[in-house]
Amino acid sequence: MSIKDLPAAARPREKLLALGPAALADAELLALLLRTGFKGLGVLQLAEGVLQHFGGFAGLLHASPADFKFKGLGPAKRAELAAVVEMARRSLMQKLVAAPVFDSPASVKEYVQLQLGALPHEVFAVLFLDSQHRLIQLDEMFRGTLNQASVYPREVVRKALTLNAGAVILAHNHPSGLAEPSRADEFLTMTLKNALQLIDVRVLDHLVVGQGCVVSFAERGLL
Repeated sequence: MSIKDLPAAARPREKLLALGPAALADAELLALLLRTGFKGLGVLQLAEGVLQHFGGFAGLLHASPADFKFKGLGPAKRAELAAVVEMARRSLMQKLVAAPVFDSPASVKEYVQLQLGALPHEVFAVLFLDSQHRLIQLDEMFRGTLNQASVYPREVVRKALTLNAGAVILAHNHPSGLAEPSRADEFLTMTLKNALQLIDVRVLDHLVVGQGCVVSFAERGLL
């Protein structure tokens, strides 16, 4: 059944305007963004298929633009989805820029999850913070399996000095989906912590990003 075949009050747009967005099912919300289906498949069915493929909104928001190659999603729809994901990232970033990160630790986890969670390769990133622990910027520093040979402390130290950072939060993803820190992760954290201490920059946390989960070294008492 297409949206046009539904009673006016049951159509997603009219339903949202009358009852508010919370009244809509996930597929109805996504259908508003997609607007149209394709031959033989209505937009509501397309939305349901997309959500099932990505595992709901959480998976959709963690996907990269390249992941949006799905039957029924042409260039315009893929661009719109990518724009929504980027808006979500920027919204979280604005929170971290405006206030100390520990005012909203959940937002920090959501931000790194959106940045790193969908990547097919391992990435080591650093959130550089000012003296008030507000976000200056997130930099992807290294790619590949993390060990002392692939992550160079001097590069992190140099960047911290360039940005006049007062503290950092380390973050990396596990493409396997498991967020459990390894011994190599622990060793790397201590190596970077010791190097940054020499320039009076604190390591506040190291976040390990898995599939739908972020593990905090600080919460586990590993720092």
